[in-house]
Amino acid sequence: MIPIHLDPAQTRIGLVGRAELTVRRLAWLRALGGNPLVYSDQPDAILREAAGTALIARLPTTSDLSEMQVIWVADLTPEESEALGAQARAAKVLLNTEDVLPLCDFHTPSILRRGRLVLSAGTGGASPAAASFVRERLAASFPKEWAEMLESLAAERQALKSAGATMAEMKQAALARLEATFGPATPYRGETGNTSNASTIPPFGD
Repeated sequence: MIPIHLDPAQTRIGLVGRAELTVRRLAWLRALGGNPLVYSDQPDAILREAAGTALIARLPTTSDLSEMQVIWVADLTPEESEALGAQARAAKVLLNTEDVLPLCDFHTPSILRRGRLVLSAGTGGASPAAASFVRERLAASFPKEWAEMLESLAAERQALKSAGATMAEMKQAALARLEATFGPATPYRGETGNTSNASTIPPFGD
């Protein structure tokens, strides 16, 4: 799996469903800044209220799908999910169908937010429970103070950049503040100290 963060302001998002799972996914997307169009031919009362003016009272057409970049699907029958999935893929829309691995082009991780800091744990659909467990570990390791710290670091980085600091200097300044506040970034080794299964993917990212 390739982990990426989508900017909801730059992404056309659709949500298709009818009931509880769709309501939960809508709340999740909105909490992360998304404002999806909600397609439902049979919305229950809770979904209708939650979606509000974003509700389109039908399933998406081929034309609708061609306007989307990513779509979440829930609460449909297997046959409906299969048909919609085929249409979405034909339109080259990234597809996630709740708890149906063959109809998922991507998987939705368990998320922890600390202001601008977004931490995620995913298992590629293998075990959502394990992802939630890891999220709780992350919550214990990254207290709420990280939100304020990120705002402060962002302002400091901009000031250093305006003053002509190099990337290395900006990184060193941020690391110094983080270590002074939260301690050194020592790798987690578990009870046995075994890191033989650690990923060899280089730590490239922003």
